[in-house]
Amino acid sequence: MVDPALYKKYPEEKIDKAIEILTYRHVTKMPKEESSTSPTIYIFRHGESEDNANFLFSGWRDSPLTEKGKEQALVIAPKIKDKKLDILISSPQIRAIETMKLAISHNNYAKGREIATDPRIKERSYGELQGKSKLELQLENPEQLKIYRRSYYEKVSEGESLEDVVNRVEEFCREIVPLMKLHKLNVAVSCHGNSIRGFRKYFENLSPEEVCKIETPLGQDYISYVIK
Repeated sequence: MVDPALYKKYPEEKIDKAIEILTYRHVTKMPKEESSTSPTIYIFRHGESEDNANFLFSGWRDSPLTEKGKEQALVIAPKIKDKKLDILISSPQIRAIETMKLAISHNNYAKGREIATDPRIKERSYGELQGKSKLELQLENPEQLKIYRRSYYEKVSEGESLEDVVNRVEEFCREIVPLMKLHKLNVAVSCHGNSIRGFRKYFENLSPEEVCKIETPLGQDYISYVIK
């Protein structure tokens, strides 16, 4: 939803262009490795939240799923309904927890299991920008917005850099991967766009530049890696 006040300040054509830039249209290919003999980790992003719909910096705000977001999460459900998911781990943020519940709703093996939460896979904190409009910043200063959202090392005041997020996600991975190997467990993870960048850096050994270019769809699909 666009704040009507913006139409008094900017031409409609400029607003439409800004919305197009902020809307995920070209997502990165979702890598999928699976094995019947080795543990596999399945990772997906939450569906659209109210903050996503309103083009707000969400970060650590607890923004629930929209109806569209619930539909996006349910797209994942038939794709993982036959996976043997032994452990379910979500970011503690409500949009990720809601997505996990919907994503496993067709999986008879997993849907009765407890959903654990881990703060290390939370979304990036956007500090003083949280709750503020990405759309307005795109209209006023698109280059600054690009730095805030897609720089690896840049920190927003009182917030985190992407590097900070990657570091805490990698710490999570260094803990969960040995457990998966030891006990031969499959794991499902529900998290966020920036935390998925951390997972991909860990499992694919990506450079900071490659990490910044990753775009993950809201809900709808998963990535997976075999733990060898």
